[in-house]
Amino acid sequence: MTLPQKFIERMSERLGINFPAFLRSYEKPPEKGLKINTLKVKTDPISAFWNLEPVPWAEEGYYVEGEKLGASWQHFAGLFYLQEPSAMCAAPLLDVQPGEKVLDLCAAPGGKSVQLACALKNQGILVANEIDYGRARILSQNLERMGVENAVVTCASPAHLAEIFPEYFDKILVDAPCSGEGMFKKEENATREWSEESVLACARRQAAILEEAQKMLKKGGKMVYSTCTFAEEEDEWQISEFCRTHSAFLLERQEKLFPHEVRGEGHFAALLLKSEGERREAKPYPIRKVSAANRAFEEFCEELFGEITGEITTLEDGRMYLLRNDFPAFPHVAILRIGLEIGEWDGKNFRPAHALAIAEGERTKRKLELSAEETEKYLRGETLEKDFPDGRVVLTREGFPLGFGKCVSGTIKNHVPKGLRRR
Repeated sequence: MTLPQKFIERMSERLGINFPAFLRSYEKPPEKGLKINTLKVKTDPISAFWNLEPVPWAEEGYYVEGEKLGASWQHFAGLFYLQEPSAMCAAPLLDVQPGEKVLDLCAAPGGKSVQLACALKNQGILVANEIDYGRARILSQNLERMGVENAVVTCASPAHLAEIFPEYFDKILVDAPCSGEGMFKKEENATREWSEESVLACARRQAAILEEAQKMLKKGGKMVYSTCTFAEEEDEWQISEFCRTHSAFLLERQEKLFPHEVRGEGHFAALLLKSEGERREAKPYPIRKVSAANRAFEEFCEELFGEITGEITTLEDGRMYLLRNDFPAFPHVAILRIGLEIGEWDGKNFRPAHALAIAEGERTKRKLELSAEETEKYLRGETLEKDFPDGRVVLTREGFPLGFGKCVSGTIKNHVPKGLRRR
């Protein structure tokens, strides 16, 4: 691959005698990895499917080589998230605990959000924000596939969120948009778009994002700032200047991963502690109750799940969500999902959401295990011939839910959303 000449000169000056080793790292293929979804996988069957090697800085993180894991049924079922290994280093620094209020400010496509969600164990609140709506949709889909039930996916500017949530969050992750020097092997556009001017432009943007992020952190809270670049202007100097101008913050830890020193494409992460300020709360999320919709959902649960606890809110467009946690209000913010999407109400009928099967399917009273061949047919959207009592059913593979179907006279009608079906 061809690296930008100015980038080579900058890294040579910075790394000195270590630069040849750094340059040789670009002769190797990019490292690949996966993070096991501990919300679903309670033991570790993943290693039984593939020969995996642990990532040393990420619990439940593994290196993978040469496998098309994105096409596997395990990926469809949300048993893991494909993530570049060095990118796994940032989220664990926050030491997130179940029940905390956590913000992932620049969250798409969702790898670090998945790490935070696993640490929360569906307790507390995860606000996963992405300012670009298209990328926010991908983020929402990934969290749905993982079976995350305590997340709110928002599409808002950091400044707007800061107005709503002053000193509200216990933990904040700022995986800032950057010049992407650690992505050169993975994305060809990264090398073409790189310049010294883009580094400086990113640094200015990052400083503005940090300025808004710090307003949302409680006293005693922790914030991690991370990038996938090597530029000091975006990394060490950025944090040094932030701490110089924000005396309430203390730098507790700082990590820099280079591709010639670790098995990874490179990452930077800094852990900051806020020692001053206040701890504030927010207004509660307004529940919109539609009695007929609630009754229809309860009748549906009687058939498949038994009782499912939580507050049900029905949006004006008919989408229904189950809120088990004390979510805050998000005035004038685009919300792509909140809590667990359970279905849709058209005024007369309830139609269950795919997310409900993925998140709660393991505890259903009506499940049907599929063979390898049947699984492939199901994921392609095909009907199945099975001897099973009529009615809705959750289809599973090795006990893990894949989605809903409906049995009618020995034929399982496929309810996998068309956008998720295999070609």
